[in-house]
Amino acid sequence: MEYKNVILEREDNLAILYINRPKALNALNVETIREIGRAIDEVKEDEAIKALIITGAGDKAFVAGADIIGFMGFSAAKARQASEEGELTFRKIDFLEKPVIAAVKGFALGGGCELAMACDIRLAAEDAVFGQPEVALGVIPGYGGTQRLPRLIGEGRAKELTFTGSNIDAAEAYRIGLVNHVYPAAELMDQARKLAKKILKNAPLAVGFSKIAIGQGLQGGIDSGLKIESEFFGLCTSTEDMKEGTQAFAEKRKPQFKGQ
Repeated sequence: MEYKNVILEREDNLAILYINRPKALNALNVETIREIGRAIDEVKEDEAIKALIITGAGDKAFVAGADIIGFMGFSAAKARQASEEGELTFRKIDFLEKPVIAAVKGFALGGGCELAMACDIRLAAEDAVFGQPEVALGVIPGYGGTQRLPRLIGEGRAKELTFTGSNIDAAEAYRIGLVNHVYPAAELMDQARKLAKKILKNAPLAVGFSKIAIGQGLQGGIDSGLKIESEFFGLCTSTEDMKEGTQAFAEKRKPQFKGQ
């Protein structure tokens, strides 16, 4: 599939999605949002791909935000539709039963911060800058920021960042739990690949089930979450991967998982 604003590359069982509008600091316009959605669909449908890294092209930005100029003049209904389309696109990452790692360098503001938060794990370069500056433009975060940010860093910190529109650096993002690790910019993609390959050593179905169980469990109370966990645990026991994993453990060898 051909794209104008993103690049989807494959490295064995790993896919890398580049947001590729460097002259616009990889800002998200409607066309780019749709291409991200199509690329995620492509990753979902390709059984050979077991993990995805999302990053930005160029050295200055992961994604500097939404293309605000493109939204000027929208009616309330059209703006709501654009917000819903972005939210649905990022939800595709939630529903993708494959781990998704954000490798963030430079600016991750507005929609860029929201895209990073939609990923399962966030790695940041030392020069990364995060923020939800929408209130300074007279709007609120529209691609899931008001929902994902408090779930990641807590209500109080999320409100402070959102209400002030302030930016934070990578060190602060790590301190408050917005990112998992911080690396020198030159090492970021190597570290993202290293983490992906470490995940890929494990049973793909079990990793995918773990992702969905965590995601669904966070939507409700612990009792409903435990029921979800038991359901997926039961599903795991019927897989060939579970048989291979337990047999390899008994035989003291490395398992050879097939995702079946």
